[in-house]
Amino acid sequence: MKPYKIPESVLVVIHAADLQVLLIERADKPGFWQSVTGSLDAPDEPLLQTATRELYEETGIVADGQTIVLRDWHLSNIYTIYPVWRHRYAPGVTENTEHVFSVEVPRDIAITLSPREHVNYIWLPYLEAADKCFSPSNAEAILQLSRFQHQI
Repeated sequence: MKPYKIPESVLVVIHAADLQVLLIERADKPGFWQSVTGSLDAPDEPLLQTATRELYEETGIVADGQTIVLRDWHLSNIYTIYPVWRHRYAPGVTENTEHVFSVEVPRDIAITLSPREHVNYIWLPYLEAADKCFSPSNAEAILQLSRFQHQI
């Protein structure tokens, strides 16, 4: 049996300098668009390591720390796990803590989706991207992108 997911995750908003945002469509829920997300592999896995791993696994983008740099917003959201995905967590776990990151990439960067997780991607202006996200915390992070882009 596969171990339960840890109810702590990262959200990585991928954007270009002009605030076009990359969204990816879930394979298990067509029509559900989101930024990169993923749970910690171990309770002590550093958040930056989780964000780096998930970014690569879901898009093929390598955050090398020099030209592609993940920015930790030092912002966390606690949200109720959707019932459809609750079976992935230990019995009784209903909330997840999500840590927000962003990464600026060139608009023409190659995207390689993990077909097991995502089936399509799209670049959209940030307001449209926020509207298209199914997750309220993801949409809110995208809406805050312009503020955090300049603070970090």
